[in-house]
Amino acid sequence: MSAPRRPPRSAPEFHLGPHGTALLYASVVALLTVLVTLPGVPHSPAGEHRGTGTRPVAAPSPRPEPAGAGCRTAVRGSLAVVHCHNGTPRPDRLRLHVECARWWDVDTDTAAAVAGPAQTVRLTGRCWKEIRTVWVTHRR
Repeated sequence: MSAPRRPPRSAPEFHLGPHGTALLYASVVALLTVLVTLPGVPHSPAGEHRGTGTRPVAAPSPRPEPAGAGCRTAVRGSLAVVHCHNGTPRPDRLRLHVECARWWDVDTDTAAAVAGPAQTVRLTGRCWKEIRTVWVTHRR
């Protein structure tokens, strides 16, 4: 005959009691208050300098780099014409992409044209029939 089996041991139960939850929250708030008011810990509100009451002067942000050439697109029937002017000090390599409306019509991509500083470039592309979309890509 074998010994009777015992039920598996469970972890001891933990009860906070009737006022335990409030006590737990109060101790968490007290701990946070102590941490916030410790000396030597920088915690000035909204970037104020301690003691002066003035906000620091923001350093000028660096200028964003210009986007590149600005382009105007015109579509007339099956012909697309794009004029791009580069107003930036760096050269911009431009390509025209033409997507045709008909499934059998061949889409075209032009060779890259370099628009130097203060230079205007004209790009053209065409389909046999209608044009669906036209866009220009830039590369520095």
